[in-house]
Amino acid sequence: MPGINRPAPDFTAQTTDGPRSLADYKGKWLVLFSHPADFTPVCTTEFVAFAKHHAAFKAIGCELLGLSIDSVYAHIAWLRNIEENFGVEVRFPIIEDLSMKVAHAYGMVQPGASDTSAVRATFVIDPEGILRAMLYYPMSNGRSVAEILRLVGALQTSDAHKIATPEGWVAGESVIVPPPKTAEDARQRATQGFETTDWYFSTRKVA
Repeated sequence: MPGINRPAPDFTAQTTDGPRSLADYKGKWLVLFSHPADFTPVCTTEFVAFAKHHAAFKAIGCELLGLSIDSVYAHIAWLRNIEENFGVEVRFPIIEDLSMKVAHAYGMVQPGASDTSAVRATFVIDPEGILRAMLYYPMSNGRSVAEILRLVGALQTSDAHKIATPEGWVAGESVIVPPPKTAEDARQRATQGFETTDWYFSTRKVA
């Protein structure tokens, strides 16, 4: 199974845009996400949402890469169907994973939930190929694509400013300053220019 803050499992696979490997995304953020099957209702709503947010992901240097245990031909037919019926063009690639090799490497196949198709798993991978976040959803319930976009932005902000972000944080809101590590630092915290509620809880704005 993959693990947070460990290297993401390597892969090379055929996609709707030709061969892709993890190395192709070096230097970029990547959201790799799986869906149970093409031509299914919940998955269709998710792909419409990812497509509508695609430009917003690209604006923060993040690429999208889908996956299901279907053929490239099924993927292409489904994407054409989405465009024809929902008026949305999906412009990111989808991995063909008939062998289930990538799905198993990422723990996308969950015994008891689905033994023959991938659950709704989402992986945020940073520019160094490190797995930074994992989200698993059941077969019956769709993901919030807006939340995934928010999460990538929060991770980028944490990396850039060495801070944490509070619940539901979005750009422009205050971030959490790391708590003091010594008793003396705790005594001085209120004088350090932060918005301090108590010695262990301080926030500040970031540019």
